Amino acid sequence: MSPAILPSRREPGSELEVRESVAGAQWDAYVEGRPDASAYHHRGWLDLIGRAFGHEVRPLTCLSGDRITGVLPIVVMRSRLFGTFAVSLPFLNAGGVLADDERSAGALLDAGIRIARQRRADYLELRHITRRFSSLTERRHRVAMTLGLLDSPERQWLALDRKIRNQVRKAEKSSLVAKDGGIELVPDFYEVFSRNMRDLGTPVFGRALFEEVLRTFPDNSRVICVYRGEQPVAASIVHGRQGWMEVPWASTLREFNTMAANMFLYWQMLRVAIGQGCSRFEFGRCAPDEGTYQFKKQWGAEPSPLVWEYWIGGGKPAKFDLHSDDSSYGRAAALWRRLPLTVSNALGPRIVRGIPC
Repeated sequence: MSPAILPSRREPGSELEVRESVAGAQWDAYVEGRPDASAYHHRGWLDLIGRAFGHEVRPLTCLSGDRITGVLPIVVMRSRLFGTFAVSLPFLNAGGVLADDERSAGALLDAGIRIARQRRADYLELRHITRRFSSLTERRHRVAMTLGLLDSPERQWLALDRKIRNQVRKAEKSSLVAKDGGIELVPDFYEVFSRNMRDLGTPVFGRALFEEVLRTFPDNSRVICVYRGEQPVAASIVHGRQGWMEVPWASTLREFNTMAANMFLYWQMLRVAIGQGCSRFEFGRCAPDEGTYQFKKQWGAEPSPLVWEYWIGGGKPAKFDLHSDDSSYGRAAALWRRLPLTVSNALGPRIVRGIPC
């Protein structure tokens, strides 16, 4: 969707100006020069979300003269079921303001709030990893789980807990094998991912999202699949930048849990990360009280807080947890689990596109 361009706005009493017309190559050059940038600040992520979901995207750039001093990628999401939100960035763990100084950060925040107000959004959500704006509401309901990697698969293997090594060996004895590749493996990934999401009672992303990721970042993203014979039984997509790799999406067919397919998949991801020279692996976000937290902790991953900050619009109170544990959600999830896979795959993308998960 093509948005109305935010008019260039020069901040009073300063030389700063916020625009939306800066070329993607200039944006990415700025991001690459910032060690505190997340991989998701790359302009390609904002653009592919627009293509895959049809959302309005707003690439805000702060400039001092011709020099970029900050960026803020925003996605405006509209849903008849859930409302309107401005998010940086939805469906991913990080985003928010990336800036050289507080004045630039403040100018970008002001521009983001103006967009949220223009679109009558319930709130503007900035997915930071540290507290950035004391004037905003904050939530620390999720943590990132990070593992420091050693310089070879052999050393990493020996550093793992003995119980994990035994599980990986069990998978190998069960004749599970792994393959990593590019966009050609997306169908196998989606076969596992869509079925697992249906079984969890959760609407699934459309396959087009994952194809866009591999098409946009062919050198930074990989698909890893675990097979028993010809059948894919576990799969993930990993993405990396400057010595860092994360798994945004991973799934396993539950009937293969007894073969430790999930453990085998995660070991393969660590091998791929080390093979690409990464020194850090991110297991993705989770809540400290979830079972996934303990799963990631057993690999040696350590938690670090994610600080999501909010400007809240007027009118009705903001509802952040659309996946609440109330009885209505539980009934909907139970119903979803009973849907045929063809139906859940057809309906899921239409629903989940409007949820800022």
